[in-house]
Amino acid sequence: MNSKLITFIVMMAALGNVLSFIPIGLTRVGQVGFDLSHIATFIAAIFGGPLVGCLVGFAGGFVAGIHFGPLGWLSWLGLIGLPLGKALTGLAVGAFFKLFKINDKTHSGLLTIPVVLAGYIPEFLFTVFFFLVLVPYFFGWLNLPLLVSITVKAWMEITVMSVLMAALVGNTGFSAFVVNFLKSHETQ
Repeated sequence: MNSKLITFIVMMAALGNVLSFIPIGLTRVGQVGFDLSHIATFIAAIFGGPLVGCLVGFAGGFVAGIHFGPLGWLSWLGLIGLPLGKALTGLAVGAFFKLFKINDKTHSGLLTIPVVLAGYIPEFLFTVFFFLVLVPYFFGWLNLPLLVSITVKAWMEITVMSVLMAALVGNTGFSAFVVNFLKSHETQ
């Protein structure tokens, strides 16, 4: 990693936290609020690969971790668990794009939607584990309606973001800009 790639990761993580802070602040009801931080995670994962996606997902999950952790019902566990879940999504989406060799020559806009949706499955499974195992173990409570509302909301968000990512990845200008930015900085 060079300083330019680190700068890209930091910029995407900051964008992720802003895309978390604003919607959560405007829509939060109890432990549920819209979170669009994965837009930055997906950009990083698709164009930077699994490691970059994982790092951006983790660092971009701190605002959500704070909102629903120390400022919510999940205390320190939320501050750790939410960024870890988001890191899983960045890792999976980046790995799927790399594994299936999806690029601008493979109609990537069309393939982005199912890949992004599939890339969310590890975080979804972690979220279920988090609420069914970790929360009862550490805090002694289980709230199935909360788990259902969080996962339904999350799948709605991921579906909307997958369509947005398909549009961004399919946009030649946007894709070329990000690819050229990352390539021009690999050599420095």
